[in-house]
Amino acid sequence: MAATGAASLKSGGNFIQRYSDVLIAVAIVTIVVMMIIPLPTFLLDLLICLNITIALLVVMAVIYNVEALDLSIFPSLLLITTLFRLALNISSTRLILLDGFAGEVITAFGNFVVGGNAVVGFIVFIILVIINFLVITKGSERVAEVSARFTLDAMPGKQMSIDADLNQGAITDAEARRRREKIQREADFFGAMDGASKFVKGDAVAAIIIMFINISAGFVIGMLQRGLDAQAALQQYTLLTVGEGLVSQIPALLISTATGLIVTRAGAEGNLGRDLVDQLFRNDRIFFILSGVLVFFAVVPGLPGIPFATLSLLCAFIGYQLKRGTEKVLPTEEKKKETQKAVARREAAKPENIVSLLHVDPMELEIGYSLIPLVDTGQGGDLLDRIVMIRRQCALELGLVVPTIRIRDNIQIKPNAYIIKLKGIEIAKGELMLDHYLAMNSGTVFEEVPGIETTEPAFGLPALWIPENEREQAELNGYTVVDAVSVLATHLTEVIKQHADEILGRQETQNLIDNLKKTNEALVSEVVPNLMSVGEVQKVLQGLLHERVSIRDMETILEVLSDYARATKDPEVLTEYVRHAMARQITQQNVQNGVLPCVTLDPALENRIAGGIQRTDHGSYVSLDPDSMQKLIDALNKELEKLTNMGYQPIVLTSPAVRPYFRKLVERSVPGIIVLSHAEIEQSVEIQILGVVKI
Repeated sequence: MAATGAASLKSGGNFIQRYSDVLIAVAIVTIVVMMIIPLPTFLLDLLICLNITIALLVVMAVIYNVEALDLSIFPSLLLITTLFRLALNISSTRLILLDGFAGEVITAFGNFVVGGNAVVGFIVFIILVIINFLVITKGSERVAEVSARFTLDAMPGKQMSIDADLNQGAITDAEARRRREKIQREADFFGAMDGASKFVKGDAVAAIIIMFINISAGFVIGMLQRGLDAQAALQQYTLLTVGEGLVSQIPALLISTATGLIVTRAGAEGNLGRDLVDQLFRNDRIFFILSGVLVFFAVVPGLPGIPFATLSLLCAFIGYQLKRGTEKVLPTEEKKKETQKAVARREAAKPENIVSLLHVDPMELEIGYSLIPLVDTGQGGDLLDRIVMIRRQCALELGLVVPTIRIRDNIQIKPNAYIIKLKGIEIAKGELMLDHYLAMNSGTVFEEVPGIETTEPAFGLPALWIPENEREQAELNGYTVVDAVSVLATHLTEVIKQHADEILGRQETQNLIDNLKKTNEALVSEVVPNLMSVGEVQKVLQGLLHERVSIRDMETILEVLSDYARATKDPEVLTEYVRHAMARQITQQNVQNGVLPCVTLDPALENRIAGGIQRTDHGSYVSLDPDSMQKLIDALNKELEKLTNMGYQPIVLTSPAVRPYFRKLVERSVPGIIVLSHAEIEQSVEIQILGVVKI
């Protein structure tokens, strides 16, 4: 029989779960129909009892909640229960005014609970409404409002914390996704509770209005239609109205209490009962002090001694029991703590725990707290999406897979500043004004606009920060106008391109080789490790990236290495061979409309540089005396200035034998210079020499 009963209960539970959506829809429609169709008194009694039962069920469910999200359906449940109570109010009001009788439950509450005294019942009802409306509902509404605001304000910090943990590898993608969803659900829940608490407030107001309508309308109906005298009509309809109000307000009071409990359960670690006991009964001294105070009250003349003395003994007994329990548990806890400390000391002394502190993020972006909206998607920030696009752009343009860029806020820098770090070291920084736009003179400005003078961080160009209302005018005047997040994204992109060779490590090189091996295993097997090591391939790739030559075509690069690596292992020489093979790509990067405007070196200067090349075990370099070096730099800057004034790139064309050494000689003094050799230019391109460097 027991097994049969359990099976039937399980079957009933499965039925409810399977058709839960249909049952809820039918219930809501039924509640609305109750407001229109008169109900018999026996059905009204059953529904009133059901209303009280539901209210008790909700309170019990809230008490045993650990987190507010354990009952995330509560705002919708609040609406349904409020609607149900209002439907019962309408049905009972109809019966009271039509028949002068609204069922046994309402009559019992009107006679038994308040002793048949209409005045007492009226006062009790008013007190319940005041408690519900002014104390519980008002407080719950305020707590819900504050919780919603602070939850929304805390979202950016929480999301950045999740991103930081994810970038450090402390959590998985699935865990990060789960935490983000929880943060979003918390914000949605407290926002919904802020609005849903208005339902209970409105219900309390409606109860007062319905009570006055019932009493006044019942008094008139009793005298005019039923022939009752004034006292009898007032007594009958007031008792029925008070009974109806009590059976409505008691569930409303329970639901309001549940609302207050669920919105005040922030930081809970267990259910309400466990938390109350753990937090109130954790210190025996409190109860001993309380016992002494109660004894003092017991002996004060004029105060009742027995109640205070009884409570004093009870508090002393509780304090004694807590002290005994603490003395028994304390040695065990102290031993556990000492053991844990010893284990922690041993763990901290292990080399692996120290080594974990040595991890350095490949790239970091630190931002001041004023720039947090750039990262917060809830405030319209799209920096994270921009960084994804930057990584895609670098993969397409340079063939480099940029590692994950860790973003974190730093209160030690200016609120509107940011710092870009490579392997923990600052390599670039800048400042933004979020409520302004950056306007740059593109050379076509015919009328200046007012603004805050600054320097564009990526290329060092003079610029202005202008307010949003000046943006359109600045664009009409010929300025190039960009928003703050675009300034940061452009700066970050340029920094990545400038330091691409440093970002490419051995592991990244191995990943590129492994990716090519999936489609061209024969080529990879021939080069690595038979002819070259991963480190030697890395040096060649770094040499290309250092001059912003894309390494996306790994197949061509390895084919060249397979041809020449047998003859030499010098990475600089191999890099030049690869550049020759990638002439089409290099030409396309620098040619403008089929023409290559450039300056070239005087043949005598080239011969002098070639004669000054010194080769050592650590690489090759050009040896020039300081005076000649200074003359070379001055002459080079003079010729390149002519190019840039005409709107061309600073390109120097040399012979293949001199190119890498000349580039190494002048790159520190002339940043941004592009040095090409004749072997890297396609024959179809017209070379336009606009100057010759002589010393």
